Amino acid sequence: PGSEGSDSIMAQLFSEELGLFIEYMPQHQKNILEIIIKFELPHLIIGKTLEKKELVIKNAGREVCRINTDDLLKWWESTSDELEKHQMDPVYSAKQAESHIRKGPSYNISFVPEITDPEILARPNKPKVAIIRDEGSNGDREMASAFYMAGFEPWDVTMTDLLAKEVSLESFKGAVFVGGFSYADVLDSAKGWAGIIKFNPGLSMMFDEFYARHDTFSLGVCNGCQLLTLLGRVPFNGIDEIKQPRFISNPSGRFESRWATVKILKSPSIMLRGMEETVFGIWVAHREGRMYYPDSEIFKDATEQNLMPIVYVDDKGNAAGPDCYPFNPNSSPGGYTAICSADGRHLAMMPHPERSFLLWQLPWIPEGLKRELKASPWLKMFQNARKWCEKKI
Repeated sequence: PGSEGSDSIMAQLFSEELGLFIEYMPQHQKNILEIIIKFELPHLIIGKTLEKKELVIKNAGREVCRINTDDLLKWWESTSDELEKHQMDPVYSAKQAESHIRKGPSYNISFVPEITDPEILARPNKPKVAIIRDEGSNGDREMASAFYMAGFEPWDVTMTDLLAKEVSLESFKGAVFVGGFSYADVLDSAKGWAGIIKFNPGLSMMFDEFYARHDTFSLGVCNGCQLLTLLGRVPFNGIDEIKQPRFISNPSGRFESRWATVKILKSPSIMLRGMEETVFGIWVAHREGRMYYPDSEIFKDATEQNLMPIVYVDDKGNAAGPDCYPFNPNSSPGGYTAICSADGRHLAMMPHPERSFLLWQLPWIPEGLKRELKASPWLKMFQNARKWCEKKI
């Protein structure tokens, strides 16, 4: 800025003219400036990044402002915090406001993530997986991409295809139920989708035969997770419908879309093998994600048998209980956010691994880890499924 006084500097700081800020390492400045000058772009070097959490503004060599960045963040969020008091449960909005200033998550990856061998991707014969969607589903393309990148042959399968008997599950190793808002969730999440399957004799028999096979696996994510629990596929078969675990409305009263931190626990899940003790970020996006067990004994049995393999954690890596909002975005008991079958072949989870399986999908990674990672840890889930189909795990 020039030397025209504090009024001028404030006018410049609050200007709404279109512009772009670039933050870069000092050693890259020469190359960046050469490109900018080559294309005759107006530019100005406005300052440098400090290690100390402060914003310092100078005008003509004179310091006109020095503000702690934590205070700036609180000011920035204050308007949203006030609005949230009227848009969600005020108790939860207060907890959210208190969480703006935080240490940040402590990630731990218990294995070395690797990209899939190109030779595996080029194979002519791959295990087939049905990416199943219904009216109002979404995320099917991301899910198909995740399984393709792990070495599967993914098929886009609609419930209409199955109803018309144009496609059968007989030739598939995997059945995957994607996220979204099937039938707009007007009957509560996934109930319409579950009804299509449960109350159609032909479809019900097709799914029963698929699950009766010992060479199949299934994955339900978000809306698909809600579906698998309503169908009674996890944690145990044969549970009375009244006692069947399910997912209900978030107590916060809002749709929760966050980059949450979870920990993978010991379990029989085939898709999570070799990932135990990993603590990492993952996308969540749901309105009804609170795990609910109507029967406390079933909850106890599932816990003791390690059938709830993923848990929300706080920045210290500790399980985020029902009162630990927003680290536990839906107040699920124990912070649990996934259920698997006792044989490990079927997994229902609320977070979205298919939206987190590529490095560029991850909004934040610690600098040290960013340089080391060749692949997202979540890709291993899909690779594990392929290896299980090939009887390699």
